[in-house]
Amino acid sequence: MFHHKPALVIFVPATHTRLYRSCYPVVHAQYSSKMAKIKTLIVFDFDHTLVDGNSDIWVVRSAPDQTLPDWLKSSYEKGRWTEYMGRVLAYLGEQSVHPDAIKTVMETIPFTDGMLELLTFISQNKTDIDCIIVSDSNTLFIDWILKAGGVTSAIDCVFTNPASINESDYIELQCFHSHNCEHCPVNLCKQKVLNEFREMQASSSVHYQTICYVGDGANDLCPIKLLKEQDIAMPRKGYTLEKLVSKTKSDNKALKARIVPWSSGADILEQLRVLL
Repeated sequence: MFHHKPALVIFVPATHTRLYRSCYPVVHAQYSSKMAKIKTLIVFDFDHTLVDGNSDIWVVRSAPDQTLPDWLKSSYEKGRWTEYMGRVLAYLGEQSVHPDAIKTVMETIPFTDGMLELLTFISQNKTDIDCIIVSDSNTLFIDWILKAGGVTSAIDCVFTNPASINESDYIELQCFHSHNCEHCPVNLCKQKVLNEFREMQASSSVHYQTICYVGDGANDLCPIKLLKEQDIAMPRKGYTLEKLVSKTKSDNKALKARIVPWSSGADILEQLRVLL
């Protein structure tokens, strides 16, 4: 029986207001807690960013006939994707799709071109780079995929929806947290995550001279608005975030960060090398 507990992926129940207890602090042992450390922070979305697909859609490949019934697909409500995915995972359990089978399917999702090389570079430069993932996927999917790619050492923390396997071998899903942001899905405001992570790190004397945010979707716009002039916002070329960034920049100049679109991990690696 498969009862995997993620060693890397970090989460707390939605009832908690502080999010980062389990990964506090992200600082290397050679630095005293009283010694200020200036680093670069790179923040990744996961779906259509680190991996070249949507893990929540990819899991449907494990369903009977690799499809979902119409009644289930039509149950989705805007802004409540995580609740919908909870129903999808419950359905897979009811169809006797074992978590092992789901894990095997998830391990086949491809990383976006150049991302494995980029993550390898990050893992080799942890003294200067902190790296987190903020995603609307879930703990199990992300942990399985990162381990399959052999790149867990690059990632310091993952903030995403908690998933676990219950006694019936069903995967259960929870929302990551609650928030008051009117622009984000009910389960996750990435700006809140980024802001609290930065504050938590500062309390441990870890400060970021540059934050590089890499994403593709509409829910990546909110955290980008938090970035400063010295930071870099990297929307994926041809995806929703690039269009929203362009529109927001022209409408009210609400975005202060330098905008650098990307199409592969090599584009992001080029930016990181300049920062080190």
